Amino acid sequence: YKNTNTVSLASLRGCFLFAHIKYSIPEETKEGSIAGNIAKDLGVDISTLVDRRFRIVSGSEDAVFQVNEKNGLLHVRKKIDREEICDSNNVCLINLKIVVENPLEIHYVEVEITDINDNSPAFTEKDQLLEIPESSPPGEDFQLQAAQDADFGTNSVKFYKLSQTEYFELELRDNGGERKIPILKLRQSLDREKQNRHNLILTAVDGGNPPRSGSININITVLDDNDNRPKFTQELYSVTVEENSPVGTVVVKVNATDIDEGLNGEIVYSFVKNLDKHVYDTFALDINTGEIRIKGKVDFEINNVYRVDIQAADNGQPPLTTDCRVVIKIIDVNDNKPIIEVTSLSSIVPENMRPGTVVSLISVNDRDTGINGKVACALSENIPFELKQSVRDNMYSLVTKENLDRELISHYDITITATDLGQPPLSTFKTLSVHISDVNDNRPVFLHNPIELYMFENNPPGASIFSVSASDRDLHENSLISYQILRGEEIPNNIASVLNINSETGVVHALKRFDFETTKMFQFHVLATDSGLPSLSSNVTVNVYILDQNDNVPVILYPVSANGSDEGVEEIPRNVNAGHLVTKVRAYDADIGYNGWLLFSMQEVSDHTLFGLDRYTGQIRTLRSFTETDEAQHKLVILVKDNGNVSLSATATVMIKVVEPKEAFAASDVKSTVKEEEENNVTFYLIITLGSVSVLLVISIIVLIVMQCSKSTDYSSKYLQDTNYDGTLCHSIQYRSGDKRYMLVGPRMSIGSTIVPGSNGNTLVVPDRRSRTSGEVRKKMHWFVTFITLAAVLKAYYQRPFSGKSEQWCHVYSQNDRQRGGV
Repeated sequence: YKNTNTVSLASLRGCFLFAHIKYSIPEETKEGSIAGNIAKDLGVDISTLVDRRFRIVSGSEDAVFQVNEKNGLLHVRKKIDREEICDSNNVCLINLKIVVENPLEIHYVEVEITDINDNSPAFTEKDQLLEIPESSPPGEDFQLQAAQDADFGTNSVKFYKLSQTEYFELELRDNGGERKIPILKLRQSLDREKQNRHNLILTAVDGGNPPRSGSININITVLDDNDNRPKFTQELYSVTVEENSPVGTVVVKVNATDIDEGLNGEIVYSFVKNLDKHVYDTFALDINTGEIRIKGKVDFEINNVYRVDIQAADNGQPPLTTDCRVVIKIIDVNDNKPIIEVTSLSSIVPENMRPGTVVSLISVNDRDTGINGKVACALSENIPFELKQSVRDNMYSLVTKENLDRELISHYDITITATDLGQPPLSTFKTLSVHISDVNDNRPVFLHNPIELYMFENNPPGASIFSVSASDRDLHENSLISYQILRGEEIPNNIASVLNINSETGVVHALKRFDFETTKMFQFHVLATDSGLPSLSSNVTVNVYILDQNDNVPVILYPVSANGSDEGVEEIPRNVNAGHLVTKVRAYDADIGYNGWLLFSMQEVSDHTLFGLDRYTGQIRTLRSFTETDEAQHKLVILVKDNGNVSLSATATVMIKVVEPKEAFAASDVKSTVKEEEENNVTFYLIITLGSVSVLLVISIIVLIVMQCSKSTDYSSKYLQDTNYDGTLCHSIQYRSGDKRYMLVGPRMSIGSTIVPGSNGNTLVVPDRRSRTSGEVRKKMHWFVTFITLAAVLKAYYQRPFSGKSEQWCHVYSQNDRQRGGV
């Protein structure tokens, strides 16, 4: 084989290279023969051909060539017959498009099929009959049938030769094309009486090596005189007609005249017999008028010019004929839509592909010519792709023009529109589907951050307390999330060490039991990590608030005897009146809210008519005066019970001894002597304190009234007391959740009620205001507590003798302190 390598390199934004190679191979080459070494001529490394998908991407399914992707050799796939695949009058070229990927390269290979002399010249008929009048003068010529040879170039008909005769000679005449027409020329006058028939052999010889030939018998009959031939008004008619003209359209009318009279002057028209078959299929000739009409489809893309030989013959005996040439040129019209050919590198594109990356190769062809064959391409709107034209006309690459995001759009149907520039323009549409593949570009996301969790104390160790869940917009492994708890020194009390999380489900387990009295709130962080490469993560803060349960038994603060038992002895004079404060049972519960709200009741009493117990304060008072018949000693068993769902209780025993007034004073003096100095100091400070508090009380009442009058209705309505409330607050605890603060309080409630997690039945919502309104509310609450404290102090002060005021004042103050926070 031989090849000519013409290479021109071009860059499409760094996308691909272009080269043009031409090979030449004779027809009838055996199957499997090598037409060329494409890889070598392109300088492509043979070892990379398979990985780079070295292949032919154009050509029909019945292709005559195939390329070996291992060594880059171009092989003949089947036996080539040039006459079958190409017009015998043109150079036979087969165009191949070669694509190599990574990086992308496009190469065009032209294979010229050279002709061999495998066809002999042939005539359409075996015999040709000529009638020549004897009066024909020497030099008269007669057109003979031309031979046809399917071969091309030098292998086609080269010359003709005529058998030996003294009357005729052969002349070759140019027909306006590449072929020559044999003409029989009369050398001397004929004598019908001497010889009325002449039999000659015309032989056509091609230029092959060795030459091939074909022959036809020329039978000549000598006729009597008809000495004037018809004559055409023009020897050459040249006309144009548009393709797709309707059947019956008159293309041209030829005209010939004969000066003879009668039958010798009547003319009939006909096509000469050696025309190409497509002339007879396309045109019809009226034998009487000489009009040439369209009878078949006129297609510029099939044939753009027709050369027709018309013969005019008279009706004389013998008839005389003459010929003329009609050249019919076909005008192209825009009757072919563009053809779009898409070569997709991949239908799946990763979303992190950079702008300017080639996705597909697109070639556009239009069978029309001139402006009708010029094509412009466009894409559908609002897509992140664009077309880039290559250095070769009608060759485009589809590239990305902006970043892709699968989470927004995962699939594109790209419509390619090819429109020619004819009038009217014709368009073709083709849709290319591109799927966007996922990459790990989204972090796991928690629905809420931070997460607020409320849980009861005394949780079972090892049980789950709650679960976290994050979502990831990616797909498959990129969205597979695992969880872990962040551990470090910044975690308070290292609380994260007692927590465990299921890495797949996000369920958190507590490894120890939490105690509200020890830990009321803690915080930890959960990290969510996806399984992409590289992985992405995010964390969430979990704020855990421990809710109180009734797990602490009330503790008796008074009475407590010297040996530590809950039993005390009180002595009162027999002459006290009804309502006399005997003593007060004091107790404390470490729980808060309802669980720490204590109620007092008498479990055992010697005389129900003599002593009464305040259910809420624990004060024991006389219900009536003592009589002579009353016992001198009374035993009271006091039950102290909290208000939890399952209440817990403790008991205290108070022994009350009734003594005569003198004994009571004596006992009082003994006690006073023991602590006389301390009581005197306390009395002095108490007097100063009462005086100061009295002044502050008056000021506080005035300020409170003014502030109450200026308070808005909505705000104050949040703090209205229950109409059935008849006690004070024992404990309160405040929580913060987001922008709100919650204060858990313990109003009066019935036995058996419970606190439901997440409900606000026992919670006051305290707005987290740092403005003037928040400060006013705190001031009001402070003055209100001060007022209640002062009232309690004054009440305790004036309800018993001066010698006992110090003890009672300390008792009430401790109780109020616990109500304000348990301090």
